[in-house]
Amino acid sequence: MATALSGAELEAPSDAGELEASSAPRSIELIDRRGQQPPWMEDRGGQVLATVLGQTVQHVGAERALLIVRRADEARVEAEATTQPDTIVVRRLDALPGPSDLPGTVLRHVLRTQETVMLDDASIRNPFSNDPYMTGHRIRSLLCLPLATHGMLTGALYLENRAATHVFTPPRVRLLKLLASQAAVYLENAHLYTELRHAQAYLEQRTRELAAANEELRRTVDAIPHAITILDPEGRILGANALVLDYTGLSLEELRADVSRLRRFHPDDVARLQEERRTAFPRGEPFETEQRARRKDGQYRWFSTRYSPVRDDHGNIIRWYATGTDIDDRKRAEERVHSENLALREEVDRSSMFEEIVGASPPLRTVLSQVSKVAPTDSTVLITGETGTGKELVARAIHKRSPRSARAFVAVNCAAIPSSLIASELFGHEKGAFTGALQRRQGRFELADGGTIFLDEVGELTADTQIMLLRVLQEREFARVGGGGAIRVNVRVIAATNRDLRAAVANGTFRADLFYRLNVFPLDVPALRERRPDIPLLVEYFTHRYAKRVGKRIRCVSKGTSQLLQSYDWPGNIRELQNVIERAVIVSDSDTLSIDAQWLSGRSPGTAPVASLSTGTLATHQKDAIEAALRDSKGRVAGPFGAAGRLGVPASTLESKIKALNIDKRRFKSG
Repeated sequence: MATALSGAELEAPSDAGELEASSAPRSIELIDRRGQQPPWMEDRGGQVLATVLGQTVQHVGAERALLIVRRADEARVEAEATTQPDTIVVRRLDALPGPSDLPGTVLRHVLRTQETVMLDDASIRNPFSNDPYMTGHRIRSLLCLPLATHGMLTGALYLENRAATHVFTPPRVRLLKLLASQAAVYLENAHLYTELRHAQAYLEQRTRELAAANEELRRTVDAIPHAITILDPEGRILGANALVLDYTGLSLEELRADVSRLRRFHPDDVARLQEERRTAFPRGEPFETEQRARRKDGQYRWFSTRYSPVRDDHGNIIRWYATGTDIDDRKRAEERVHSENLALREEVDRSSMFEEIVGASPPLRTVLSQVSKVAPTDSTVLITGETGTGKELVARAIHKRSPRSARAFVAVNCAAIPSSLIASELFGHEKGAFTGALQRRQGRFELADGGTIFLDEVGELTADTQIMLLRVLQEREFARVGGGGAIRVNVRVIAATNRDLRAAVANGTFRADLFYRLNVFPLDVPALRERRPDIPLLVEYFTHRYAKRVGKRIRCVSKGTSQLLQSYDWPGNIRELQNVIERAVIVSDSDTLSIDAQWLSGRSPGTAPVASLSTGTLATHQKDAIEAALRDSKGRVAGPFGAAGRLGVPASTLESKIKALNIDKRRFKSG
């Protein structure tokens, strides 16, 4: 309960006495509305302010005091001090003032005018008598002081006494104004302290959020399946994601080093990349480059890198982000397609022996049946037969009916390439591997990767090349000439020869292990004389083909020509027949095709044919056949009337056979 003071007690004491307590000193208890110490009083300024409020109530004769704080356009009751029998309780309210808290008309007047309102006897008629709080609570003495700091209104101090009039004497008012001035300072400090604490808490929270966001961003960037590098405006590396560090095997410090570019990129790409960046950075526009980046295991892969600038609010570039995408598979596919196109153009430009297989004889049907069985597999096929029988056409038929038909078919004539260049042709070479190797070149095996390679005249390979071929068949890998790294390929090998490889193995000119690797699925193509029923079909096919090419119309073949073609043994097989028909079409002056018997290898139809050197010929009979051909050609091997033409084999093959069988061709020369 508040201690009531009589009017005499208020008037009698001197100024000094009036400044003393009207009753025994009481303790001050600081609590909030829940009975706990309020946070705003934890700092020194808040404690002083609460103590001032409590001391004010105790020493100026007020029963109740309110501290009103003005925030923006809103006034709130920050704290209330009330007298109790043994203590003064200062309570934190932090609430909008209501009709039951204080006279609203008084507070509004003080906040509006910044003037003090003091009522010595509120029961006497005054401008605020009609305020509901005044009539409802029977206020006797009232004082409301504005609180201002540096001319800025910060709040008000309201005091009341319901028991006595004239409580707030001039000395007490002077004291209260002094206390009010100090209260305003403390209030401002408390407000600044609160704002500072809130700002610090906000800064700490934002710092934690920013750190969490940066960590989340780092994890997100590390999870992106692209090589991301952060550069400064001059192109120096500032940072990189985990993929870059893991791919290169370098630390961020090593990556930032100026020489890291020499370690990270292919030597052939460094100068070009530097020039592209040097010209693109000043433009400040996004750009892209392609280069080979070195993996930590030493392998190079193609990357497409897009550089994107980041600008500040003034448009200045503050960062470059380089995003690299692995395009190695695409690049290799492009190279493979390019190589396949080159190979295809070579094949298109090169005159083919056939456009399709023509014939229906039993020997040919047997071959085609074997083709249909072996084509779906990846087995190595060895095609044997005399020259001109269509071995390459059979190889193409196998490829077209295989799962590899959509990929390249690369044909290589091993006999047509000098022995010094055959290894480079098959397996490629590195730049500088030998004189004239001005740039790296892919070999035929690389061009055929995923498809089929056809090795015609495989029996003509040198011993060194045979070893390299054996490695490809065994390990599915090889090394370029002048290169050290192994290159793996997925190639189906089809080989062909008109030589007797078993005899070559026996006399040591062909490796036995290579022969068995090639001879997984042997196919023997019959000679044309073994499939005579197909000759009319072939004649009709070639006649139509060449007549269309030269713009002629040939309706039929003369009877004599048909008999001549059927009776001839065709040592040159289908290739010889093709050439004869083409010549006949060119010289034909009518719609009937006819040929001259002298065109048939320089012999008349009645001349007995010379035995050929097919793979089916026994080794013991080969020497007799060769010597007979040399005798007829008077020791001449090459040329239109040479022994090679009579036997239907390449001159180089016949020379090898003459040497292997120890035949002295000089003894057959005339003169």
